[in-house]
Amino acid sequence: MTAATFSLVFSGCFVTLLIWGCTTVVCLVDEKLEVLPATTVGYHPTDMMAANATYGESSLSFACGNTSHNCKGICSICNDLYKGPTMQCLSVLFQHLCVSNFDEAMISLNNTDWCIWGNVRGLYSNLSLCTEEISDCVLVPWPNPLVEQTFVNIHSKFFKDCPTEELSDPPPVIVFTLVIVPICLIPVMVSLVVLKTKNGDGSS
Repeated sequence: MTAATFSLVFSGCFVTLLIWGCTTVVCLVDEKLEVLPATTVGYHPTDMMAANATYGESSLSFACGNTSHNCKGICSICNDLYKGPTMQCLSVLFQHLCVSNFDEAMISLNNTDWCIWGNVRGLYSNLSLCTEEISDCVLVPWPNPLVEQTFVNIHSKFFKDCPTEELSDPPPVIVFTLVIVPICLIPVMVSLVVLKTKNGDGSS
């Protein structure tokens, strides 16, 4: 069998396999996904703490962020209780302003609804925004290890029993297609290089 015949046979095999794989993947992926409306919960946890804080604008011993109207109250709490924007202050603020409200909202839901993303998306987003706002106010980079630990704790408390089907392996057909296509490409490319070299150089 000459190189040209082998190349044609192999190319035909490859094209057939590629068409089969593409149609299989398109059929599996071409599902219409329903976009769920966002659920937002209108609580602003930092308002309550900022309203209760007594502070003077020039009494802070450190720079305070200006990302929201709550920053002065948040910074004042860290200044009065911890003499600065320490991680301990950040932890206390997270717990009292963000996590406690998230916990209350989650407990108000039926625990069978915890694993339905549409039911908890707004609460989860508010928790994330709350931690980001507080971090920005005390000028601590976000995300940070404390934020990560907060979300690890939240997941271990509320979401540990949720199924993780979204993270499971793809169907075997897709895995097979993704593995076989690169393997088939190698001989095709080699045969094309050989043919190009043979046609380009009359002495070989």
